[in-house]
Amino acid sequence: MSKNDQLRALREAKYARDQASGGATAPGRRAATRAQPPVAPPTARPARPAPAATPASASGAVDEPAAEAATDALCGHRNMGGRTCTREAGHTAKSHRYS
Repeated sequence: MSKNDQLRALREAKYARDQASGGATAPGRRAATRAQPPVAPPTARPARPAPAATPASASGAVDEPAAEAATDALCGHRNMGGRTCTREAGHTAKSHRYS
C-alpha cells in the first residue's frame, strides 16, 4: 500500500467516524475545542455620598482649609495608565500634566 493510499484510508475512516457520531464538521474546519466564556455585563459604579455639611460652613463662615482645597483643586483627568492630571481644575492648557 502506498503512502497516498494510507492517507486516503485514514481520511475515509475519519469521515466515517464523524458521520457515525453525528458531529460532522465542514471540510477544512476544526471543531471547537472549548466554549467561549460568557462576557459579564458592565457593572454600575455606586454613587459617592455627598459630604456632610459642617456647622461652620452652614453658618456662612469660611474654613481656611476648605477655601484652600477649593482653590488648589486638581484637574483629576485620568490617562489610560491610571495617572491623574496635576494641573489646577479647569486649566486652559491643552495638554494634561501627569505624575
